[in-house]
Amino acid sequence: MQCYNQFAHIYDELINSDINYEEWSQVILNVFKEQGGETLDYLDLACGTGNLTSIIAGEFQNVWGVDLSEEMLIEADDKLRKQGIKAKLVCQNICDLNLNRKFDLITCALDSTNYIIDKNQLKNYFINVKKHLKSNGIFIFDINSYYKLNNILGNNVFTYDDEDVVYIWQNQLEHNIVDMFLTFFIKREGLYERFDEEHSERAYKEDEIEEVINASALKIVQKMNNYKKEEIINTTERIVYVLKNDEEN
Repeated sequence: MQCYNQFAHIYDELINSDINYEEWSQVILNVFKEQGGETLDYLDLACGTGNLTSIIAGEFQNVWGVDLSEEMLIEADDKLRKQGIKAKLVCQNICDLNLNRKFDLITCALDSTNYIIDKNQLKNYFINVKKHLKSNGIFIFDINSYYKLNNILGNNVFTYDDEDVVYIWQNQLEHNIVDMFLTFFIKREGLYERFDEEHSERAYKEDEIEEVINASALKIVQKMNNYKKEEIINTTERIVYVLKNDEEN
């Protein structure tokens, strides 16, 4: 897939109006502290431009971020430096995580887990996360629900136009995988520059993903409806999982 390349440079402009990173971060930190976590080492997987990383970083002594897109990491590095935050950023596939370090808290937000299409890779993902968690370490991640990908995003077309940025977003759903084709037009000096991106997300049912989680020996301690302590219902669009490594390392 060609994704998060040129898109990285306009990502914040498009996404920040839809996501309340401050609210999400506070929920994550509250849940983490409820579980008795120590604020020493924090890792943000698929950290993107560092929006979540930059907020949670203030609570931790050591901060790391991992993303597969070099362009997104460049944006994250610039943002963190401007805020005076020291963080180690690594370009790596989160399914093959290998940092030779353990963390008290690991996060993976904004449905990045849905980007893992292959089930064997999904297994590797959770196994490697567990290897990087300290004893009693917490992993918090979210997914676009099966309902959202099948009933809201799948086989639909979305458009956006604010004069400076225009995009057309076309989705195709097949075998629980949504292929997303995005065409952007960015206004620069009175002219529009075009670029295209392709993204794919897999729709996982709860029992399907929880089977893989349990096989990795991580314990599900909590589930939330879109970062709110509300029951998961049939029309929930974002499911948040709180996992714990309750084994001694």
